[in-house]
Amino acid sequence: MPDRAPQQVDRQLPTDEARELISLVRDIARREIAPAAAEEEDAGHFPREVFALLSASGLLGLPYDAEYGGGEQPYEVYLQALEELAAARLTVGLGVSVHTLASYALAAYGSKEQQVEHLPAMLGGGLLGAYCLSEPSSGSDAASLRTKAVREGDDWVITGTKAWITHGGVADFYTVMARTGEEGPRGITAFLVPGDADGVSAAPPEKKMGMKGSPTAQVHFDGVRVADGRRIGEEGQGFAIALSALDSGRLGIAACAIGLAQAALDEAVAYATGREQFGRPIADFQGLRFMLADMATQIEAGRALYLAAARLRDAGRPFAKQAAMAKLHCTDTAMRVTTDAVQILGGYGYTADFPAERYMREAKVLQIVEGTNQIQRMVIARHVAGPETR
Repeated sequence: MPDRAPQQVDRQLPTDEARELISLVRDIARREIAPAAAEEEDAGHFPREVFALLSASGLLGLPYDAEYGGGEQPYEVYLQALEELAAARLTVGLGVSVHTLASYALAAYGSKEQQVEHLPAMLGGGLLGAYCLSEPSSGSDAASLRTKAVREGDDWVITGTKAWITHGGVADFYTVMARTGEEGPRGITAFLVPGDADGVSAAPPEKKMGMKGSPTAQVHFDGVRVADGRRIGEEGQGFAIALSALDSGRLGIAACAIGLAQAALDEAVAYATGREQFGRPIADFQGLRFMLADMATQIEAGRALYLAAARLRDAGRPFAKQAAMAKLHCTDTAMRVTTDAVQILGGYGYTADFPAERYMREAKVLQIVEGTNQIQRMVIARHVAGPETR
C-alpha cells in the first residue's frame, strides 16, 4: 500500500506568533515524538527526555504569564498545540495537560512571592508536575478525601495516599489537596509539595490497557513536612481551587481526545485509499466512505466545541458548562472514531503492526480521567435544569 501523508489540520489562529508556535509544535511532534511512539509505548517507556525538550522550547507553560517563563498564549492556541502533541503520542499530550493542571493552582491562586519563587522552574526550568486530588476511596466524590494536613508551628504535616496520579513517582512537584478542617469541601486546602520531600513515595505504576508509557501510580505522603509558604490560597479554599483547575483541565483532555481521533482518522484514510479489493481501493466503497465522512464530521464538531469553550475562558466569561460538554463530546468522539478506525483496517486493525488498536485502547481512558463522562453529564444537567431536588 502506498504511503499517504495525513492532511494538515486547517487551523484558525489569532496571530502570526500563534501560527509559528503551532508550526514549531508540529515539527517537534513529527521529528522527536511520533517516530518512537509505538515502540516506546509497547515497552512502557516514559519519555522524560521529550518533556525536557518541550520545557526548553517553552511549550510546558504556554497559557501562563511570560513574567514567570510562560508563553502567555490564549487557551485557544494552547489547546491546539496540545492537540498536535496528542496526535503524535497521547502520553506526551496528556502529560503536558496534566503538568498545566498541576501548575494552575499556584499560577491562579498563589501569592506574588510564591509565584516568583516557584513558577519559573515549573514553567520553563525542566520540572514536571502532577495533580493529586483522587484517592483510593474518593474518586468522583472528591470532597470526601481523607489525606490530612496538620499544622505544626510554621509547617504542615501531610499524611495520606493519593490514587490514579499521572506522573506519580516521576514528578518533580505535586499539587496536593488535603483536609485541614471540617468534613466536606470546605475543609480542604491546597499545597505545593516537592517530589523529593522526605516521606513522599510512589507505589509501582498501575498496569493499564493503554498509555503504558505514562506512569499512573498511587502516591504516599507519610508525615511529609512542608512550610506554610507552600500552602496555596487560603485554608479551606482547596476544593474550590481544585474544581477551578478541573474546568480548564477538561479542555485539555478534550483537545487531547481530538488529537487522538485525528490520528486515527488519518490512519484509516491512508489504509482505505491504499488497500485494494475487487480491483479498486476500499475507500471507493460507499459503506467505508460514509464511515470516514462521519469520523471527520465528529472530529470537526469536537474541535469547534472545545475552541468555543476556550474562547469563553479567554474572554473571562463562565465556561464550566461548555468545558464539561467539550470533555464529554470529544472523548466520546475519540472512542467512536478509534473503534471505527480499527473496523476499517479489518484484521490489520486488530494487530499491533498498525497503530489503530493502540489508539482505541488509549481512547478509553479519556472517558474516565478528570471526571468520568457520567460526571460531565451531571455537571451539564445542573447548568441546564438546575441542581437536583432531594
